[in-house]
Amino acid sequence: MEKLAMSEVIRSRRNELGLTQTQLATAIGMTLRQVTRYEAGEQEPAFSVAVKLAEALGISLAELAGEIPTGLNLNGDWWAAWETSKDGISRVDVHSMTATQQGDRIHLDASRAVNVDLEGGTYAWRGEVRIWDNEALIGWYRATDGAVRSKGSIYFHLHQHGQTAYGRWVGMSYDGEVIIGWGGMARKPEDAQHMVEQLIETNGASRGRIS
Repeated sequence: MEKLAMSEVIRSRRNELGLTQTQLATAIGMTLRQVTRYEAGEQEPAFSVAVKLAEALGISLAELAGEIPTGLNLNGDWWAAWETSKDGISRVDVHSMTATQQGDRIHLDASRAVNVDLEGGTYAWRGEVRIWDNEALIGWYRATDGAVRSKGSIYFHLHQHGQTAYGRWVGMSYDGEVIIGWGGMARKPEDAQHMVEQLIETNGASRGRIS
């Protein structure tokens, strides 16, 4: 695994997040002078401070120490498809989605569904998942549209090359009931939708394959 100097990691990650040295110092409870010393490579932080630095910078301790992860990179534009319902009628919603990865954590931001009437019960949502052993995405989601209460959990099986992911969500539906449904994500909208339609039709026997 490649290594970077911790000073370089702190400086580059802080700049990437748009933080000033003063803001970072405040976030970790240290002085501006101390942060300057860390970034100049004059001193390395004690473990307790390193934990705070990693949290403030949204990276793991291993990444803070300069280890460049060789795992999957899921950053970028995706399409998410979800089995859902409104007024008792089942359907598949397809959302454009942006994934922002920080180490093993991935922040998801999804638009309202693009394939249904905006008044038909769709909503924008946000979530966060973690990658486990490059095999699974486990996390949560919640609606970001004002009065919509929908929120829940996600478990997706991840394709070995990070091309797709599929699995189950459990949460509160638009109608207010706690239900379970199939979901998936892919780089193309038609792939995401077809994958979830197959999962529904075969009750998961298709294993999220795109054909």
